[in-house]
Amino acid sequence: MPDAEDTLTNALRRRIIDGEFAPGTRLSEISLAEKLGVSRNTLREAFRVLAEQGLIEHIPHRGVSVASPGVADVVDIYRARRYVEPAALAAGSPLHPAVAAMREAVELGETSLEARDWRTVGTANMAFHDAIVALADSPRLERLFRDIAAELRLAFLEIDNPEALHAPFVTRNRALLETFLDQGGPAAAAELQDYLVLSERTVLGAFTRLRHG
Repeated sequence: MPDAEDTLTNALRRRIIDGEFAPGTRLSEISLAEKLGVSRNTLREAFRVLAEQGLIEHIPHRGVSVASPGVADVVDIYRARRYVEPAALAAGSPLHPAVAAMREAVELGETSLEARDWRTVGTANMAFHDAIVALADSPRLERLFRDIAAELRLAFLEIDNPEALHAPFVTRNRALLETFLDQGGPAAAAELQDYLVLSERTVLGAFTRLRHG
């Protein structure tokens, strides 16, 4: 059963990646502890864990703020993704239970695209990639990817253009799933490498326009 610190950490994590606290937002320890009804010591421990996950940062003389990923962070995030996801897909079996989660995520993305519900499209996209990593049957890799994905969601919040970031990949997710089921893991992994290169270029291009727009 999770303790108070775990529950608080998970709640803050969800609020951050959902955009309730925008990247760069300063988090006042006093007011936040009072608002959440927790002790400052409990909140500090939650901050420590979130800092390890790359979601908040301690700035000298300014306190704690929500992390604001930059170009170098995005490059490193995608470097990590290219190591983890294609390997999980290449070794995965089309009979693995995670395939059901992949299919559900694809269908949710397609339905949400029709409804132009961009937030849900983005959530479905990340669920699809979570399920890819789940093919490896490694709780440690799943935890690692969860942190990577959370940092990436912060980068998406910086750009604040979910249609451009997520819509093009709905059809690619469907194609990737079909390749995996029809041709197997190695073929799908090769396709995913190209997919991730395109995704990285899309995000970096949006960052460039944001910085110079």
